[in-house]
Amino acid sequence: MSNITAADSPAQVDVRGPRFVAWVTTAVLVAALLISVQNAALAAALLGIQTLVFAVGAVAGPRRHPYGVAFAALIAPRLGPAREREPVAPLKFAQLVGFVFAALSTLGFAGGVMPLGLIATGLALAAALLNAAFGICLGCQLYPLIARLTPTP
Repeated sequence: MSNITAADSPAQVDVRGPRFVAWVTTAVLVAALLISVQNAALAAALLGIQTLVFAVGAVAGPRRHPYGVAFAALIAPRLGPAREREPVAPLKFAQLVGFVFAALSTLGFAGGVMPLGLIATGLALAAALLNAAFGICLGCQLYPLIARLTPTP
């Protein structure tokens, strides 16, 4: 199960997979914000799960990302062949950035620091929505800068 086609290289994926992932992430983050008004602990639990999902995406990449697996199994077979592909490395970096914000959100809500939870969740939501609705991946945009600043062996 993967969201790649035979034409994809191991370093590239169909752009529709990460966009689907961003839509699901957007829904989870909106739900967490709505829940946080009534129950910060439940919002922290939901964000804890999202943090783990981001961790899988950051470490294992889009082909093993839980939402990416769902895309590959349920949606990709119903679509035509991929017309656009994007590299995996920036997507993994974007998931790492999402992980950081989701972890801060989780800690904020779990620790009773509501402003931290709300702000970190709101920033993650803004990034996810930009990617889902407009195809603008902020983490992917930052990746080349970070890659240039990172020393290579």
